Amino acid sequence: MLTARRVYGACLLVCVVLMGFALYLQHAEGLEPCPLCIFQRIVFVTLTVVCLIALVHNPPGWGRRVYGGAALVLSAAGAALAARHVWIQMFPEVAECGPGLGHMLDRFPLTEVFSKVLKGTGDCADVLWTFLGLSIPAWTLVVFVVFFFVSLAFVIRPPMST
Repeated sequence: MLTARRVYGACLLVCVVLMGFALYLQHAEGLEPCPLCIFQRIVFVTLTVVCLIALVHNPPGWGRRVYGGAALVLSAAGAALAARHVWIQMFPEVAECGPGLGHMLDRFPLTEVFSKVLKGTGDCADVLWTFLGLSIPAWTLVVFVVFFFVSLAFVIRPPMST
């Protein structure tokens, strides 16, 4: 039977596995994340926290809608970031070569950093790894879209059983 706890647990597991794989690619395979990748990771970590709290709390209907709404907003933001990243990879001529995220955070206000990151850098345009023909940002887009619809289901009609 599909229960709220099982859905929260499954989403939590997916987030943990994806972050573990991202860290494996970074530290074992040497694939350094670009600024857009880092922002997508932040969204996944935040989704992990929301799913963990929802799993432990396991609230009744209205609470499930609150957690579903939070996950819905995060999934939409993550999907927007991933879609932008995929677009930059498809059209690399739009990406500008620029400083790294650490340098930008040290030198610019946070609003300007967000603006610069969303424009993309030369690093964001590089496709360093693919699986079944899709790049890392394309796979994260798929996951964010799935999370979006799961979250939407929680907002519209949360599962009744705990």
